[in-house]
Amino acid sequence: MLFVVIVFALLLIMGVPIALVLCGAGLTHIVALGDVSYFNVAVQRLFTGVNSFSMMAIPFFVLAGEIMNRGRITDKLVDFARALIGQVRGGLAYTVIIVSVLLSAILGSANAVCAILCAILVPEMVKDHYSPEFSTSLIASSAIIGPIIPPSVTFVLYAVLAGTSVNALFLGGIIPGLLLAVAYGVIVYMTGRKEHFQKNTDKFVLKDVLITFVKAIPALLIPVVIAGGILTGLCTPTESGAIAVVIAIISGMFIYRTLSFKDLIKSLIHASVLNAAIMLVVAMGNIFGWTLAMDRIPQKMSALILGISQNRYIVLLIILVMLLLIGMFMEAFAAMIIFVPVFAPIAESVGVDPVHFGMIFSLMVSVALITPPVGMCLFVSSNITKVPLAKLSKSIVPFVVAAMIVVLLVTFFEPLSTWLPNLLMK
Repeated sequence: MLFVVIVFALLLIMGVPIALVLCGAGLTHIVALGDVSYFNVAVQRLFTGVNSFSMMAIPFFVLAGEIMNRGRITDKLVDFARALIGQVRGGLAYTVIIVSVLLSAILGSANAVCAILCAILVPEMVKDHYSPEFSTSLIASSAIIGPIIPPSVTFVLYAVLAGTSVNALFLGGIIPGLLLAVAYGVIVYMTGRKEHFQKNTDKFVLKDVLITFVKAIPALLIPVVIAGGILTGLCTPTESGAIAVVIAIISGMFIYRTLSFKDLIKSLIHASVLNAAIMLVVAMGNIFGWTLAMDRIPQKMSALILGISQNRYIVLLIILVMLLLIGMFMEAFAAMIIFVPVFAPIAESVGVDPVHFGMIFSLMVSVALITPPVGMCLFVSSNITKVPLAKLSKSIVPFVVAAMIVVLLVTFFEPLSTWLPNLLMK
């Protein structure tokens, strides 16, 4: 197993695409196991890794987000948020958080939210005398609300890997996602008092709020349809994703008229590429995950951790520390594919609710997106705003601390992630 770890680390250091890293590590592991017949099974694992009805939700969510992005729906959400809270000191910073929550309910992807808001709002924040480092840090941090507020690609993948209800995870993510938003609001408030942030407008104008709200209704309908369909049992997450695509097309082409047929074709092509990349990582990772199972790595890890303690909270803390370290050096999807089958049985063995642990795991890998040295959102935001990664890594620390406090709250207070699913799915 040590040789497999060395191969995995070397491939990562060499900059090999993560899908090939997972495949290479898996094939190396087969060689280490010494049974060449496993190579035949490995081919089958490529298919079985993505052969899931729940996985079909991912392409629909990605496509809906891509269409909404090209249809410039973000502009309507920004206008609404500004009218709603622009009269508060630091209103533009709070606007970023509100728009992140709204976009998260549409896109479900941290990288997508990060890329869109960095391109649109960082220049606006700099004009209003916010520092580029603070602006970029706030947007990168707020973007990780994306995998937590439903719909969420992260939840879909976790549910497939752990055999947990997608609907329950979607409902369970609402409160933790809003807690992240509140935590970032506290950071904005504290920073605003220190740096004397400005107001966007002098007073609250109800007329402006109503006008911008009406214009944003088509965009806001998407999370309502998704959540409503799931809550009422009228549709599955996959079906609600398909409906979201239809609403996105109608909104962009016929209501806002900002989406041309040419833009729609580009959205389909780009979404296809993104989905292919996701599915390739899942398929290749399934080979590695399967070899780990054949080598009984989950059982060995369980024996190691439970040998230290069988107290559920100590076990969860150990897993959190391990996930934080893993997330600093590994892409989120790859970490999930490898470690969900390892850690989920351990958590279950000490009595942790499956939805609760799914929320803890998803939160932790999301926080890893903004954790140096290889947080994906850090790279995305740095590339777009041209803020050096070293400066960004320093300025984002308060937001990482705030996010970790939320993770700990969710970890030690189970109802934060299980109350809504238990209430609405009885």
